[in-house]
Amino acid sequence: MSIFNAYMQLSGAIDADVRRDEMLSHRTTLRIGGPAALLVVAHSYTALAYTLDVLAHENVPWVVLGKGSNILCSDNGYRGCIICLGREFTRIAVEGESITCGGAALTSKLVNTALKSSLTGLECCAGIPGTVGGALAMNAGSRDQWIGSVVRDVVVLRKREGLARLAASDIAWGYRSTSFLPGDIILEATLDLSSDERDRIARRMDALLKRRKLTQPIGLPTCGSVFKNPPEGSVGALIEKCGLKGAKRGGARISEVHANFVVNESRASADDVCALMQLMRDSVHASYGIALEPEVRFLGFGA
Repeated sequence: MSIFNAYMQLSGAIDADVRRDEMLSHRTTLRIGGPAALLVVAHSYTALAYTLDVLAHENVPWVVLGKGSNILCSDNGYRGCIICLGREFTRIAVEGESITCGGAALTSKLVNTALKSSLTGLECCAGIPGTVGGALAMNAGSRDQWIGSVVRDVVVLRKREGLARLAASDIAWGYRSTSFLPGDIILEATLDLSSDERDRIARRMDALLKRRKLTQPIGLPTCGSVFKNPPEGSVGALIEKCGLKGAKRGGARISEVHANFVVNESRASADDVCALMQLMRDSVHASYGIALEPEVRFLGFGA
C-alpha cells in the first residue's frame, strides 16, 4: 500500500480536492475521529473513476463518507482513503411528480425541494441529517415510513461491474438496512412522489420536526441513534429503564433527552463512546435478554 504514490498521482490531476491527514472529527456529526491518511473529494464521475483506479493500483483501501451523521470514527483515524462525492453528485432535478438527486445531495435540501414542489412522500425524512446516499444506504426515515418506499431506481458504481441501475424491486429494503453490496457507491436516485397541497405537506413535516426536537438532543454532537430498535420495542425505553440516562464516560454522555443517543459533551474520544455502548448493550441484555444491534457504523477500528 502506498498512500504517498496515490496522493502524488491524484493531486492536481483531476477535478478533485486531495488532502493528507484530514481529521475525521471535522467530518462527522459526533465530532470524533483521528486523521484519514488520504481524503479525496471527487467532483465528477471521471474524477471518481480515476481515483478508484489509482487506489486499486496502489492497493489503498477506501470508504465513501457523506456527512458522517451515523459514523463513529476511531481516535486513530483511518489508514486508507476517504472518498467524498462533490459537485456533480449534489444536483437535484424535479420532473413532474419525480425527483432525481445525486448521492451527495443533502437530505434536508431534497426534503425542501419536495415541499416547494408540492410533492409528498418524503415527510419521514424531515430533520434527518446527512446525504441522500447515506439515507438510501440506511433506508432512513421514521419508524413507520422509510425513504425506500418512494424509490424508483438507484444508480450505483459497483466494484468489478461498473455502473449499474437498480430498480427499487432489486433492492431489499428493511428497517435501517438495505441489500446494497459492500463497496457500492450510490451516485444517483430517482424518487416517485405524489402531488399534495403544500400546506398539508408542511404541517406533516412540522409535526415530525417538533416531535424530533422534543425527543432527541437536536443541535448537540451525536451520531444519531446508536442502536436499532429491536422487535420487542423502543431501544431508548429499554436503556432508560436500565437507569442509564445521563450516564457518563470521559467526555461522552448518554443523552438525558433520549437514551439511545450518545452526546459528545466535552472532547469525548471514540473509546468513551464505545464504553457507553458496551454499558448500554450489557445492561439491556442482562435485564431483558435482548441483544442490541448497532445502528451507528464504525470506521477505522482494527485498521
